[in-house]
Amino acid sequence: MGESNRIFLLLFVWCSIGALANPPGSKRSSDRTPQQCGYESCPVLKENMLNVHIVAHTHDDVGWLKTVDQYYYGSRSNIQKAGVQYILDSVLQELLKDRRRRFIFVESAFMHKWYTEQTAAVQETVRNLVDEGRLEFIGGAWSMNDEAAVHYQSVIDQFTWGLRFLNDTFGECGRPKAGWQIDPFGHSREQGSLFAQMGYDGLFQGRLDFQDKQERIAKQTMEMIWKTSANLEDSELFTSGLYYIYAPPPGFCFDVLCNDDPIIDGPYSRDNNVKEKVDLFLETVHNMSKTYLTNNIILTMGEDFHYQDANMWFKNLDKLIKYTNERQAEGSLVHVFYSTPSCYLNAVHDAKIEWPTKSDDFFPYASDPNAFWTGYYTSRPTQKRYEREGNHFLQVCKQLSAIAPSKESFYEDHLTALRDAMGVMQHHDAITGTEKQHVADDYARMLYEAFEACSANTRSALNQLSGERDSFKFDWTYCKEANVSACALTENSDNNVVLLYNPLGHSSDDFVRLPVKEGHYVVRNDRGQTVPSTLISIPSSVLDLPFRNSAATHELVFHAESIAPVGYRSFYVSKEEEHKDASSGIATIRQEDNVSIGNDLLTVHFDENGFMSSITVDGATHPLKQNFLFYEGAYGNNEEFRNRSSGAYIFRPNGTEKAVTEVVELQVVKSELVQVVHQIFNEWISQVIRVYAGKDHVELEWLVGPIPIDDGTGKEIVSRFESDVASEGVFWTDSNGREMLRRVRNKRETWNLDLAEPISGNYYPVTSKIVIDDGRNRLALLNDRAQGGSSLQDGQLELMVHRRLLRDDRFGVGEALNETQYGDGLVARGKIFLMFGQSSNSTSQSPTQAAKERFLQNKIHLPSWVFIAPANEFSLEAYMSQDNSVFEKSYTFLSHSLPPHVHLLTLEPWKDNTVLVRFEHLFERAEDNEFSLPVQIDLQHLFNNITIASLRETTLAGNQWKEDVRRMEYGLKRKATKSSQNKNGDDRLTIELQPMEIRTFIIRFE
Repeated sequence: MGESNRIFLLLFVWCSIGALANPPGSKRSSDRTPQQCGYESCPVLKENMLNVHIVAHTHDDVGWLKTVDQYYYGSRSNIQKAGVQYILDSVLQELLKDRRRRFIFVESAFMHKWYTEQTAAVQETVRNLVDEGRLEFIGGAWSMNDEAAVHYQSVIDQFTWGLRFLNDTFGECGRPKAGWQIDPFGHSREQGSLFAQMGYDGLFQGRLDFQDKQERIAKQTMEMIWKTSANLEDSELFTSGLYYIYAPPPGFCFDVLCNDDPIIDGPYSRDNNVKEKVDLFLETVHNMSKTYLTNNIILTMGEDFHYQDANMWFKNLDKLIKYTNERQAEGSLVHVFYSTPSCYLNAVHDAKIEWPTKSDDFFPYASDPNAFWTGYYTSRPTQKRYEREGNHFLQVCKQLSAIAPSKESFYEDHLTALRDAMGVMQHHDAITGTEKQHVADDYARMLYEAFEACSANTRSALNQLSGERDSFKFDWTYCKEANVSACALTENSDNNVVLLYNPLGHSSDDFVRLPVKEGHYVVRNDRGQTVPSTLISIPSSVLDLPFRNSAATHELVFHAESIAPVGYRSFYVSKEEEHKDASSGIATIRQEDNVSIGNDLLTVHFDENGFMSSITVDGATHPLKQNFLFYEGAYGNNEEFRNRSSGAYIFRPNGTEKAVTEVVELQVVKSELVQVVHQIFNEWISQVIRVYAGKDHVELEWLVGPIPIDDGTGKEIVSRFESDVASEGVFWTDSNGREMLRRVRNKRETWNLDLAEPISGNYYPVTSKIVIDDGRNRLALLNDRAQGGSSLQDGQLELMVHRRLLRDDRFGVGEALNETQYGDGLVARGKIFLMFGQSSNSTSQSPTQAAKERFLQNKIHLPSWVFIAPANEFSLEAYMSQDNSVFEKSYTFLSHSLPPHVHLLTLEPWKDNTVLVRFEHLFERAEDNEFSLPVQIDLQHLFNNITIASLRETTLAGNQWKEDVRRMEYGLKRKATKSSQNKNGDDRLTIELQPMEIRTFIIRFE
């Protein structure tokens, strides 16, 4: 580029950046009266007094005992008396009666639904209340997400979506400043890190392990500076543990749903209880104040779906504030007032004291000695997998909607449907599997309909990119029953175009498995070359599923190589007459001695009883056994701790585990592309173990169910691996798919553990990976959905894959976790990916084992999406035509692959014809010699024949310009806030990423 052209381009870029100075949604407030929101609107504190911050709030589950709509509209009162629309109607009227009153709201899904139903006048009133700081949004995500079973990509997405609504609607005054995770069942370090990266000033948590909480109360460490990342700078987050979880103190619940007496202040009433109430209140807050380090405490005045008649709450809180403060004339040093979590943060920040610190997480969570909330890590395994598929398709749909040459009018509505559904799925009673069955069914319906909506976007975009013709359009869709090896598309059409869309920023290759009828198939790539393929029989345990409606008997397997980044490659699959000299290259072997499968990189060996027994890697053979076992779920009456049942929340085994069998039936199938072992453990557990050519991992696809309960016993099924890794009680689990956390059996980092449940008390959430490593050898298991896992003995790893229980654990859901389908117990199918190798070698130039796991982890999470279109009316000759107007057989949005340690986390349509883009460094510090180094990316030359007109960095959630972030710094020592401007190279369009860093940009393309 000539110098004059370069100067012109830079001027154009800067001018365009200026045009984005006020993101959509923030400019509205500039036309309004001066704002008094945020910290400027906080009540004045009184020095040398105990300042009691009264926070009026409601906790509104986005589905739990009732569906989302049932909760919003207030139907099905026979289940629960709860109607969110009435809460917001009622609170609005009460706030208008007294300017001192304040209220917070959390779930953007409900606020969006309610706000869009209001008249323009009511909407204006709401905006005024927000501008005055009297109605404040806290948290602000689409839902209050779980923290164990969620993947960080989905958490980021659902915060981005909820905060975008608040930003677009209410401007800067609608931006939450505090995280509000008051009900999730344990807290992840990555969740805290995401809050810090999104610019939040602090976090409030409700549920702390009962032993942890007891010790924190005794040592005044309920509030802390949480070091939420071992890799990122500025990751410290002020975190406050709430004393009463999120309920009011005993005696001060004033909702229509409560039983506590109101404050009766009639001067002549015999029931006047002002003195008693104030005495109790003063005693309560004085006791609480001994737990916290400043002269501020926060009281949560609300509960599940409170404030449907907000007058009851506010009328009594007005009295409580009035009569308590009147005691100051008698020498009381307690000052009570309406406040918000952010005003509380402001108060403790200004106290300028040194805080205790924490650097681990808050898992697992136990509410009593026998109630470890570790069962929900696995509950409803098929729902957990469907949610993960939803995230996968959402990324594909967002990307294709962003890069389609022409944007159809329906794109935004269809994307909205899937964004909404996925936001709901992150809720702490959705992905957790802790909802009633009819609610789980509604979640599945919602997600299915959102899939269908966004499929219209992908069809449109793919037809445009591949050369849309008026005379012929492909009906691009996907196999919706692939989980049972069925696909009407490939079974009923002799010719299909298979298009693999790669959402990653790197060139990819995939082994594709298509369910087909028996026959001879030829696969050709976009150059007309025949691609090696093979037919592998579908396991009998799958064929015999009574609800499977499919004629497919085999899977056609082929290797799809060199799929361009953020692009696709197509293949023509045809069923043809078999030539006499044609050979499938398959060798089928029944069970025999010394069975093994493998490739040039590894070999898996099986013993005479049919179990995996050892693995050979790098010329060395190591013992490595795998088996399925089950725990019997405790079946108690829940009336005391020791009689706690295992249920949707609680994992409580009744004794030790039991093996499901002593002999496994085997069938071995070998081909040049893949070698396979089919295992049958019993009539309800089977497994397929695969080793693909050139791959350094083993794929184990398990099929479990219906879990038998004829013996009156619920069961929890685990897949266990035993190795020679000398782990010495140490293992690692991922935190929501990102940083790895060290776990030590029978130990907690922050208190001396007294463990009554040694099995469930050592279970941790495994979102993506669990590892043991002794410094010489390393065993890693990667999964395709969230599960509970542990290392209960040295050298062992186990993942819980399915559970079916017969008694509720009495934590609210009111149903046993006994999922059924087609009149029988639920059948679940899923994958575990095994990697075994040498531990990290600091002198090696090749990728470490941990690096290989990172790359595989990314591929498992976002493999190429397989689109299929029947091609009986589209001949092979037309497919191979050199005329691009016929069919563009491959495509890429990027001019080249990103560096291998950089992940294109987000590419989605944003506002005003911009796109939101996130780049992520995949590695932690010291995880690999090469890939853990900082990396630079030239964005101007990254996109294929597309010029960047403007680029501006935002916080992680895209709702605040990065240079505007001024997060609070707590403690006595204050460090200067670093400017993000220095993190780019000499050219503003060259950016740098540090280990584990995610950077978010709004980009406008020319």
